[in-house]
Amino acid sequence: MRPALLLMACDLFNGSVLKALAPAVGIEVFHNFTLLHDDIMDKAPLRRGKPTVHAKWNESIAILSGDVMLVKAYELMMEVENDILRPVLAIFNQTATGVCEGQQIDMNFEALDGVSVAEYLEMIRLKTAVLLGGSLKIGTLIGNAPEEQAELLYQFGENLGLAFQLQDDILDVYGDPDKFGKLVGGDIISNKKTFLLIKAIELAEGLEKEELDYWLYAENVVSEDKVNAVTDLYNRLGVRQLAEEQMNKFAERALSALDKVAAEDDKKQALKIFAEKLLVREN
Repeated sequence: MRPALLLMACDLFNGSVLKALAPAVGIEVFHNFTLLHDDIMDKAPLRRGKPTVHAKWNESIAILSGDVMLVKAYELMMEVENDILRPVLAIFNQTATGVCEGQQIDMNFEALDGVSVAEYLEMIRLKTAVLLGGSLKIGTLIGNAPEEQAELLYQFGENLGLAFQLQDDILDVYGDPDKFGKLVGGDIISNKKTFLLIKAIELAEGLEKEELDYWLYAENVVSEDKVNAVTDLYNRLGVRQLAEEQMNKFAERALSALDKVAAEDDKKQALKIFAEKLLVREN
């Protein structure tokens, strides 16, 4: 997804897609580096339907593998033309810092009871959305686009990223495990602060609040029972619909920014179709 967006942004302004290939691969290598380390921190057993690196081997191997991937990402990013090398690296550094900050905030949430929707949205903006925006902006630089056009595409990518992460939250509870590629219900089992859980905590009252609190704080429960019970609470409280409404708002903002981009309609349409397919998925 991220390298495709970088290449499409470059092509949007008739830039050389061949010159964008190396940094596009660099973006994907960087993204996978973050996943490697995130899976260690989250103690995730699966990634894309297969055992995570730390689960298959060990944490030391996963950490060092991720470190080398980050170095390789910079090597690939540095293959851009010299005249845009510094601005490209500046965007890449800013993006990488944001992703790390977002992951730290996400980890901080684990020890907090009162996380607001606004705080959550800022966390996923940093952890997920800025990488989509950064990918598009780097692509526009390679395509020699004006700054204002680059900023519009950044807004498109950032809002698309927010919508994408909200869709991920929904799929973690309601997705098909064979297609999702990760443990469905994993967020519920770990009490991860997602949009759905935050809204459920906000809306639950009376017996529903007591039930939710029980599953959040109970020890030695059967994971399947917890997932089923909390999912039932989500259904009763209507939080899936609220998450989908919020997702659609970000999707509309993304498409609105894309509409303002001064580029050929057929190329903009390709990006629009890409975005729509991204948000209608099962995995």
